[in-house]
Amino acid sequence: MNKAQFIAYLAPQFGDSKKEAARAVDVVFDAIVRNISKGDDVMINDFGKFKKVDRPARKGRNPFTGETIQIKASKKVRFLPAKALKEIIAGARKLEAAPKPPVKVLPKVVAKPVVKKAPAKKAAPAKKAPVKKAPAKKAAPAKKAPAKKAPAKKAAPAKKAPAKKAVKR
Repeated sequence: MNKAQFIAYLAPQFGDSKKEAARAVDVVFDAIVRNISKGDDVMINDFGKFKKVDRPARKGRNPFTGETIQIKASKKVRFLPAKALKEIIAGARKLEAAPKPPVKVLPKVVAKPVVKKAPAKKAAPAKKAPVKKAPAKKAAPAKKAPAKKAPAKKAAPAKKAPAKKAVKR
């Protein structure tokens, strides 16, 4: 599981907001990194302990040449799993049910009372004088415009084969 998958897994716990889940993940990781860099241990119950470890300088061996080399001192992060995590991974202990996302409560929609209005009285339509229509004339058939021919495409000139150079013998 990578960070994006982790955020997608947590999003339902934050009301399906990936933005809020990402912020929560970033805050947790930031807190762990800042405390380890100061030299403090970060202990999360039933999960494990993150701690900063100083590794002293030592001698090592180059596997290809067999020559002895000096390895510099360094600082590393070590994770020590808690007993509960070890038991769950080994199968000696059952994993508890995952927390369920909070139930979304939708606001109740209250129907507004419908007020019936009396229909407005219609005014009597004004009488119009009858319009006389002129007799229809037969329309002449429309002439079709001659179809335009598309210009013929010119054939591309054939590529010439490069001339062979004469070889002197």
